[in-house]
Amino acid sequence: MESSRVVYLGQKLFLYAVGFAVAWLVVSAGMHYLDPDRIKAAERKKEIFKRFGRPLVETDAYEDVIAQDVVNPDDIGVTFDSIGGLEIVKQSLKELVILPLRRPSLFARGKLLGLQKGILLYGPPGTGKTMLAKAIAKEAGAVFINVRIANLMSKWLGDNEKLVSAVFSLAHKLQPSIIFLDEVDSLLSHRRNFEHEASTSIKTEFLAQWDGFSTDQSARVMVLAATNRPWDLDEAALRRLPRAFEVGMPDMMQRASILRVILKDEKVDSGFDYEKLASMCEGYSGSDLLELCKSAAFLPVKELLAKEKSGQITCKLPRALQLADFENILATFTRTKVATTEYKAKRLDGEPEADDQIEFNISDFLKMLSIFSNNAHQNV
Repeated sequence: MESSRVVYLGQKLFLYAVGFAVAWLVVSAGMHYLDPDRIKAAERKKEIFKRFGRPLVETDAYEDVIAQDVVNPDDIGVTFDSIGGLEIVKQSLKELVILPLRRPSLFARGKLLGLQKGILLYGPPGTGKTMLAKAIAKEAGAVFINVRIANLMSKWLGDNEKLVSAVFSLAHKLQPSIIFLDEVDSLLSHRRNFEHEASTSIKTEFLAQWDGFSTDQSARVMVLAATNRPWDLDEAALRRLPRAFEVGMPDMMQRASILRVILKDEKVDSGFDYEKLASMCEGYSGSDLLELCKSAAFLPVKELLAKEKSGQITCKLPRALQLADFENILATFTRTKVATTEYKAKRLDGEPEADDQIEFNISDFLKMLSIFSNNAHQNV
């Protein structure tokens, strides 16, 4: 009698457990596929393929998420002509990337020639690495997949690896395509023992997928990575980036070339001396030169507004930019990096460094303990 009761209770508990498990699976699956992010991603995918003028290829929910960061090469407004300087780098990239993507038939025979499956662009911030990557996609007519780490992270268990896999499967379906990893060191840095499990799994899966498509010589897919911290990259990632190009700070002639590109659509005084201006901008990156030109371009507008206010207006449009405008701006213009460095130095002037401050705090703490100890002995 007692044994049959135990069996009955066991059966009831088993049925409850099975029912609970089935209910949990149904609810979690429903939430998973009704995720508003996934619905939005699917709608975004339809818009992308419509804009590409391509038939809608079959994609899964993970590829739909990655498709949100796909850029049509026709929508990229940057070409090699838009980038001043870097002539040697641009020529090498034409030979290694653009020509194999544009003319794959020329590289069909043998295994030595063909598309480079991984290229690294490295150099200081503001030197045009991201712009160069977009120009490559534009010149090659390749779909540009801008991989964001946030899109590879999911709240669902096991989805991180599936999203990484989706990057490569979608790139294969949309080929010719370029997978772009900006600030690649944040994704593929050295693996460490104390690293979070999710981060490690993403790196491992990314490297495994990368290896898989690298062996497919016919695939017109490549990974283009950019960083200003190449020494932080994992050795396995560096091995998959066999070619690397430094995009460094421009020299005087390159600065003059960059200035010509920036000011080509602006109203500039005849006989404007680009070389002289470039010589005055030692240590400026491409982004620094752009900000300098923006500041200088406002001076003619400011001058026109002042004349309107005083009733001295003689024309309705601002005058042409002059070298004197840039000289005036350079007298007060401070690059952000320089400004923050100077501010830090000013704040720390006369103050101890961080390590010294820690030592001082420990010293003060020990002094307090000594005082309390002495007082305690005196009271005793």
